[in-house]
Amino acid sequence: MEENKEMKIEETAEKIGEVKIANEVVATIAGLAAAETKGVYELVGGGKWGSKGYTKGVKVVLSEEGVLVDLNVMIAYGHSIPETGEDVQNHVESAIENMTGLKVKEVNVHVAGVQLDK
Repeated sequence: MEENKEMKIEETAEKIGEVKIANEVVATIAGLAAAETKGVYELVGGGKWGSKGYTKGVKVVLSEEGVLVDLNVMIAYGHSIPETGEDVQNHVESAIENMTGLKVKEVNVHVAGVQLDK
């Protein structure tokens, strides 16, 4: 799958122009949605993934099949990892689809660790 810099939104009404959404916008939406999920302590960067603001630890690939999202998260101690992971997936999918109209194909949550400080 090839990574695009922006994705064109399909229009159903009479065209008056184009709407394009940059990867960084989708990554910011995904990062905010993940960070707001109960049980997520923080997003953690890694490798070539986004490294600042709400795109830290977020990788987004826009393709014809849909949006693929990879997130690196630190879970807060005491929260169920499987439940928190599923909540992150649902929250990120909903936020991206509602705000952009793009279809989300995958949301992969990579648990980088558990935050032990209270």
